[in-house]
Amino acid sequence: MDARDLQKNELVKLTIHASLDVLSKHSQPFIPLFTHGTLEVEIYKPSGMDFQQPHAKDEVYIIATGTGHFLHEGERTSVQVGDMLFVRAGARHRFVDFSEDFSTWVVFYGPPGGEQATPVR
Repeated sequence: MDARDLQKNELVKLTIHASLDVLSKHSQPFIPLFTHGTLEVEIYKPSGMDFQQPHAKDEVYIIATGTGHFLHEGERTSVQVGDMLFVRAGARHRFVDFSEDFSTWVVFYGPPGGEQATPVR
């Protein structure tokens, strides 16, 4: 869905079950679901191996189903439903040792090369 199709102040709601159903009808492990300006929302369900390469934009993962581990610049951390991960543009990363039911929301945003960090007070 593209935000240009939205009426002013229209709510956009994506559910994991409906999104995974749409994904199951495609051959790739991810599909874009929504865009608005620089914001891109995808659903991603790798099978067996995660072959991701570094991305040009900053991204956020929100684990939707299953469990696994995440490698980020060589550091490994466990992930489960509800966890959120931020990955800066250009960082090497991938999911490993994930359960068969593993899936994650993927949110890309900002300019190529990523945004500048702003300290939180």
